[in-house]
Amino acid sequence: MFPCRSLVELHRTQAERLGPRPALRFTQHGMYRDLSWDRYRADSLACAAALIEAGIAPGDRVGLLSENRYEWLIADLGILAAAAVNVPPHAPLTAKQIHYQLHNAGCMWLFVSTLAQFEKIRPILAELPTLRGVVLFDSCPSVGLGVQTWAGFLQRGRRAVVQNAAELVRRETDLAGDSLATIMYTSGTTGNPKGVMLTHANVLSNVLATLESEPSGFDDVRLGWLPYSHIYARTLDHYLSIAAGNVLALAESVETLVTNLREIQPTHMNSVPRFYEKVLTAESAATPEETGRRLRRVFGPRMRWLCSGGAPLPVAVAEAYRAAGVLLLQGYGLTESSPVISFNRTTRHKIDSVGPPLPNVEVRIGADGEVLSRGPHIMKGYWNNPQATAEALEDGWLHTGDLGRLDEDGFLYITGRKKELLVMSSGKKVVPNHIEGLLLADPCIDQVVVSGEGRNFLTAIVVPHWDNLRRELGIEGRNEALCEHPAVEALLRRRIDAALTDVASWEQVKKFVVLAQPFSVAAEELTVSLKLRRSVIVQNHREELEALYRD
Repeated sequence: MFPCRSLVELHRTQAERLGPRPALRFTQHGMYRDLSWDRYRADSLACAAALIEAGIAPGDRVGLLSENRYEWLIADLGILAAAAVNVPPHAPLTAKQIHYQLHNAGCMWLFVSTLAQFEKIRPILAELPTLRGVVLFDSCPSVGLGVQTWAGFLQRGRRAVVQNAAELVRRETDLAGDSLATIMYTSGTTGNPKGVMLTHANVLSNVLATLESEPSGFDDVRLGWLPYSHIYARTLDHYLSIAAGNVLALAESVETLVTNLREIQPTHMNSVPRFYEKVLTAESAATPEETGRRLRRVFGPRMRWLCSGGAPLPVAVAEAYRAAGVLLLQGYGLTESSPVISFNRTTRHKIDSVGPPLPNVEVRIGADGEVLSRGPHIMKGYWNNPQATAEALEDGWLHTGDLGRLDEDGFLYITGRKKELLVMSSGKKVVPNHIEGLLLADPCIDQVVVSGEGRNFLTAIVVPHWDNLRRELGIEGRNEALCEHPAVEALLRRRIDAALTDVASWEQVKKFVVLAQPFSVAAEELTVSLKLRRSVIVQNHREELEALYRD
């Protein structure tokens, strides 16, 4: 791979190299459309020139509040080409949460996707003293309040490119490896979000090391559906597709993902375990061979392998895919590490591990079992939070908060969360996600959270896979009514006991609560990357759990 000092130089170099070839593929008015590398570059430069005309200086922060769409990608590269810093709140967040991030970062400009998103944040705009302007991707001229349309903003930028050509070159030239590229606020499983500062060198090193470990080429098509406001998709779909020269195809939505897979027939896909679990549950058959045929029909004939990240992949799910002849490999990382620390390769993998570290990435296990990492991928620190930075970084080593081990071949295994370790009243320690992973292998269990801190036995909050459960029992009815059905409780009791046959006595789930509806991002029970926010879930269902211990 050619040497580059910044993400801006990477994009320019690839655009000059690939010119008329397709760079992006997305739907518009119900039809798939390709955007060439030439146009991709020209539009991002127009965006940068318009930002410069608007007074955005190097290092200024620019907000980007949007669902996945091609304008997100162009705006991101435009922000970077103006030598500014992208601050992308997750689209599903509330106005209060978005206000915290934009205000904390001191954003001076803001891109917003839809009228609905704009109406959501309209009340907070007056509370952002540094904000100078808003651009709306969708064309809604009646919005008012000085809001500009994306089409108009780009048109002004195209006119400004010529007179700002020297300034654009100067800003790209002045970008160094340690120049700040983005502030990404961790959605966090607990507490207030912290602004992770990632530099151009942080992200670029991670992209190039990933490509070195698992090469990809011009003829590959990468399907992206995870939010670009999350570092997983931003690095491994957005920036990696630029570095590899891939076509990046955008899924229309989560709901249309299976349809988009069939239409696009990609060669690569990154996803989270929850999606792979759902597909496996829906396509499971009597034999691994038939399951394999069904899975390959879902993912398409050109898919080389599947990548899982963002949350732990249950071993039972990975083994089921392997038995079906579909390679599903997981990696591991954090926002603070740009994000990849380790991942399994197609030529070198262990199904129950998160793989060996990337080139130039150091990993060691601390005295207390915590996974530590050091290298060019590690963040600059937390924005305006020196205390949190000092707690996370020590002598260049990032304290991940995860517990793990390295085997004799250098493969990393994640065994739990340091802060999520349950200590029971007996003093026995339980790693809850290990127990949860065993339970999730059962096709009748969709989601589960294990609880028991300071107690004498474990309890669980269980969301059944209602369709599978109905088929298994041969019963019908609304979820809410079935929660109280004796046959449902008896079946789940048998399944839980069977799943936990081989764990210690104190790791058995003695009692459980059955929920009608799944945990959700909207209820703040899941992060945007679909990790469990354990403390929120337990708090939301504290009364039901307390009743289990009283009984």
